[in-house]
Amino acid sequence: MKQQWYQQLPIDGIKIVTPVSGGDVNQAFRIETTEATYFLLVQSQQFADFYAAEIAGLKAFEKEGITAPKVIANGCIDGDAYLLLTYLEEGASGSQQALGQLVAKLHQVKNPNGQFGFSLPYKGSAISFDNQWQNSWHDLFLHQRVNPLVQRIEAEGLWTAYDSERFQRVYDIMICVLQVHESEPSLLHGDLWAGNYMFLTDGTPALFDPSPLYGDREFDLGATKVFGGFSSDFYEAYHQTYPLKDGAHDRIQFYELYLLLVHLVKFGTMYLSAVREKMEEITESF
Repeated sequence: MKQQWYQQLPIDGIKIVTPVSGGDVNQAFRIETTEATYFLLVQSQQFADFYAAEIAGLKAFEKEGITAPKVIANGCIDGDAYLLLTYLEEGASGSQQALGQLVAKLHQVKNPNGQFGFSLPYKGSAISFDNQWQNSWHDLFLHQRVNPLVQRIEAEGLWTAYDSERFQRVYDIMICVLQVHESEPSLLHGDLWAGNYMFLTDGTPALFDPSPLYGDREFDLGATKVFGGFSSDFYEAYHQTYPLKDGAHDRIQFYELYLLLVHLVKFGTMYLSAVREKMEEITESF
């Protein structure tokens, strides 16, 4: 970014701007001023509302006492959307037990209207999802998340006809299981992998980069399983704080598969073998 771009941000006294890791979606920067340090996300050639759902999620976290960055400003500069946040200083380590308790606290927040979804869609650089309100979790998960992914996979030829047949068996299993599962619309992070939590300098766990929705809490737990980064202490503390219902271990595989399907769409056939393995595990479990 050019210096004149930064000068249009609604903060004064900028001293140092340092690029940092921001995931596969955003450009990200640490901004040091004479008064404070900020975290800046930039999405090139997007309107300011690109960050609307993330902002809503962070504000919901703040309301419920979930440790996360706070929103400072949002807007558009020279055609680029930006989101300015407080900067959380990362520490060396922290308690997985405390992290499990924090996520359980988040999931105990329920949507008072009893519906599943969110007031804003999820917008990503490669994939977007409609979070239109639904009265049942299986309608939202299967129709608004899984089906669009599979349509993309088949349209782009990312798996074989045999994979498609195997998926149909898995899909039938998910329908049968989720239709009788008693879901509650919990406030979810929506993308709870290891890259979206941190421990602060005092060891306190914090969450960031939410893709919020109200859904079955097992959805978030499925995301924690795919790429690691969550220890047995995390799951034990979560279960002690907010016990899971019978059959959760098997159902969580649905959400592991979902995340692998997302990565198959975003990154191609390097994820196909993992998708195949997870489909096989699901058919063996049920």
